[in-house]
Amino acid sequence: MGVINLTPDSYFPDSRIQSIQEFINRIDQMIKEGADIIDLGAMSTRPGAKIVSPDDELERLKEYFLLLRKSYPKLFISIDTVHSKVAEFCLDNGADMINDISAGAIDEKLHSIVAKYNTYYCLMHMQNTPETMQLSPEYQETSLDVLTYLKTKTFALRNLGIHNILIDPGFGFGKSIEDNYRLLNDLSVFQILDCPILVGLSRKSMIYKPLNISPSESLAASSALHLQALQKGAKILRVHDVKEAKQVVSLFKLLNN
Repeated sequence: MGVINLTPDSYFPDSRIQSIQEFINRIDQMIKEGADIIDLGAMSTRPGAKIVSPDDELERLKEYFLLLRKSYPKLFISIDTVHSKVAEFCLDNGADMINDISAGAIDEKLHSIVAKYNTYYCLMHMQNTPETMQLSPEYQETSLDVLTYLKTKTFALRNLGIHNILIDPGFGFGKSIEDNYRLLNDLSVFQILDCPILVGLSRKSMIYKPLNISPSESLAASSALHLQALQKGAKILRVHDVKEAKQVVSLFKLLNN
């Protein structure tokens, strides 16, 4: 899953898109490098970021999404949003999945929209909101707490008729560095939920802060953790660097064979 950020304040500056031409070039590059999914987002979810309004998000997103859908009619497109209005517009115009960091907690109508369109839905764990999530995250037992939360949510989604569910433990979303590594070490446990596991580790602070480097210097370390995630049962890697992630996937397949 290649990440496209239509925001001015993403935590990784090199991932920000500033123009239509830059957008087209980035999409073409990701597809040539082997991206199976493009995840399009128009709201930053970095620590400290505020939730933007549905109208503002849609204003940023609309032109780029429609161009992408028209240019690549067979491409699997994921929309990274917490808003039902944005989700409905995109699903109505051909989006394939909603990637929701809030698990429906920010907009209570979102799950009904997902059910209406019978689409794929990525359910992520986050403690609090992006604006406050890293102030003082606390868990009794990190992996068990996140697993229990996702189990409760998947049960509720299935009762709504939503069955095409992916789960994301939410690395970096309301977790300390130690919490993140506990989750990664225990990732195989999440297979009990019988949903494909998506992980977003790429260039995050859990990587660059312990190494005392910048996000732009964290590609090699990101790749190392991507291999670990695959070995622990992850099925989808959400990444900024498609070529390198595909190389990791290829080597993982050789290891398994």
